[in-house]
Amino acid sequence: MVADSQPGHIDQIKQTNAGAVYRLIDQLGPVSRIDLSRLAQLAPASITKIVREMLEAHLVQETEIQEPGSRGRPAVGLMVETEAWHYLSLRISRGEIYLALRDLSSKLVVEDRLELALHAEQPLEQRIVALIDQFFIHHQHKLERLTSIAITLPGIIDTENGIVHRMPFYEDVKEMPLGEVLKNHTGVPVYIQHDISAWTMAEALFGASRGARDVIQVVIDHNVGAGVITDGRLLHAGSSSLVEIGHTQVDPYGRRCYCGNHGCLETIASVDSVLEMAQVRLSQSMSSTLHGQPLTVESLCKAAQQGDLLAKDIITGVGTHIGRILAIMVNLFNPQKILIGSPLSQAADVLFPAIADCIRQQSLPAYSKHIAVESTQFTNQGTMAGAALVKDAMYNGSLLIRLLQG
Repeated sequence: MVADSQPGHIDQIKQTNAGAVYRLIDQLGPVSRIDLSRLAQLAPASITKIVREMLEAHLVQETEIQEPGSRGRPAVGLMVETEAWHYLSLRISRGEIYLALRDLSSKLVVEDRLELALHAEQPLEQRIVALIDQFFIHHQHKLERLTSIAITLPGIIDTENGIVHRMPFYEDVKEMPLGEVLKNHTGVPVYIQHDISAWTMAEALFGASRGARDVIQVVIDHNVGAGVITDGRLLHAGSSSLVEIGHTQVDPYGRRCYCGNHGCLETIASVDSVLEMAQVRLSQSMSSTLHGQPLTVESLCKAAQQGDLLAKDIITGVGTHIGRILAIMVNLFNPQKILIGSPLSQAADVLFPAIADCIRQQSLPAYSKHIAVESTQFTNQGTMAGAALVKDAMYNGSLLIRLLQG
């Protein structure tokens, strides 16, 4: 996040309380002021003041609610008002960028996918600014009040200061002050997070891990990484750290990784590595149904689902390597849920049992016996992960207070 100076103690309390009230209205609305006071554990006078400010800013609206079985006058309930409040959500990945307008309910207004060259004379942040300007010009008739910008991307990131230290695929990126550049250009707050961490937040807020307090989410794609929700909060949310399981050594004599180490999990389990391994194995075996067709993630998963022994063995191997690391993480974090986000989930019937078997065999039975390995609800495409950053900023009050102040 790129923000102004930290608020004082009184202002911080106001921000926290306002965020808590907004969250209750957003998740439970329509909800009465009396219920808000009870649930937020705030005095009725405080609720009245906070709600009045939200009503005046058109962030919430009143509506009638009829209590079940009641024949009296309907009570007055509160619900959020979101349609006129927009934010820009960006996702940057290998060779492409997604730009989207969403409203504060996370509903998609419009989304574009554009090519983003890995190498160019112009610095990456300048190219991103130009694409944003073009997007706003092209969709200006759909844009309401712009509240903020959310950016998700891979790399080593200082999320507090909006600095991208390094990015895979874009080798010219070094200490890129993307948050500051965009904040100065647009005048709105900018929230930046690693794409895996943001995706983990999105699943917790809107998706497959909604309601769970402790979650491990593993992503197996071009990169391998994990997001951890512990006691309802993202681990390392306020730092540049990611749960870098992809750079855990699983084979000391394995292939050299771009991080400088040898035999990292990512050199074995990433989608690119898996396809390379499949190509080598195919040259040594003539019995696979994969011969005579393009080798892709889709064809590999389809073959595994149909019983092809080579394809099954490759995907089971990925599951075993991932499962060994997850068994350690289960002992550390004792999660309620484990989510897998990957194109390889197209062969979930093969991949997930391999992961689950390792966890059961190699972690504490008291921690692992009730854990199910499940697929994420969303994919690592598009801009849904950015929605989690803005929603979180409304719930913790940091963005909410700015909107209340106009």
